[in-house]
Amino acid sequence: MGEVRKTVIDGETYVLVPEDDYEDLIDTITADRIMARVRAGEETWPAELVYELWETDSRIRTYRNYRKMSVSDLAAAAGISQPYLSEIESGKKTGSVDVLKRIAAALKVDLDDIVV
Repeated sequence: MGEVRKTVIDGETYVLVPEDDYEDLIDTITADRIMARVRAGEETWPAELVYELWETDSRIRTYRNYRKMSVSDLAAAAGISQPYLSEIESGKKTGSVDVLKRIAAALKVDLDDIVV
């Protein structure tokens, strides 16, 4: 860590630190906040899933496979038919907003996680 200096401007004391040290401090604070959210139960995504989501032609299928759900499982959880879900996954149908919301809820993701 570099030299820490204090200075007074208009009667107020300020601490001066080298820029690299300041950036390290901010990174540490940010990491601590993220880890607190993880400790509180926020779900994290493995890198393999994130990479697959960038490349997939069906985010619904990718999340379904990640959750280890069959097409039948997800269709039942979303209250739709298996053929309808298959058509949505394959891109033959888009699905209404209501249906997509139910699919997202069944997958425990946000709606915008499955539609981009």
